[in-house]
Amino acid sequence: MNILAIADLHLSAVHPKPMTVFGRQWHGHPEAIFDRWQDTVQEDDLVLLPGDLSWAMKLDDALVDLEHVAKLPGLKVISRGNHDYWWPSISKLRAQLPRGMFAVQNDALRFGDVAICGTRGWVVPGSDEFSADDERIYKRELERLRLALEAARLTGAPRTVLMLHYPPTSLHFAPTGFTDLIDQYRPEAVVYGHLHGVPIERSLRMWNGIPTHLVAADGLFFRPRRIL
Repeated sequence: MNILAIADLHLSAVHPKPMTVFGRQWHGHPEAIFDRWQDTVQEDDLVLLPGDLSWAMKLDDALVDLEHVAKLPGLKVISRGNHDYWWPSISKLRAQLPRGMFAVQNDALRFGDVAICGTRGWVVPGSDEFSADDERIYKRELERLRLALEAARLTGAPRTVLMLHYPPTSLHFAPTGFTDLIDQYRPEAVVYGHLHGVPIERSLRMWNGIPTHLVAADGLFFRPRRIL
């Protein structure tokens, strides 16, 4: 089983929202994702999708996008991004997910010898215009990350992959509460999205010996990236 990842699919089957306003590279991006996914992913692979999956505002509309993804090869694990406004309670979501698709939210799931855990994350202190409200959400997300990493530990799996939507540091790569927890629990790899137009070579690629992967779809040219 290979583990791959791709974030920020930004699908919008029910109420189309062209992504070309964010650059010409997004022209025809759903078709690019689906075609390159089928060229890259095998049926027994696991694909991680850390957030911003659908522009939908309601779960029923988002499920149309998720069904399209579910039909692609591989098992899928999703986590929430800042634009996934359709995301309901985790129990309601899990009850309606398509076959072969799983969700993590401040917790963990085990697949073979690998635990997959995750939370959304948030902007970090030192970011531009970091506000008191951001501080509140940041502290809440720190606790959610701790819960996720502890849940992964409790699975007994020898390896852990952490899914975040936001990067765990600022653009200046300064330590944060998120990286403190990553140091404490030492997952085998971290995947994150959210950043668009950032070349992979300028992203956070390693944290104290732990590989970290920016997997925003446009940065990967819409092809899932192999992590393990």
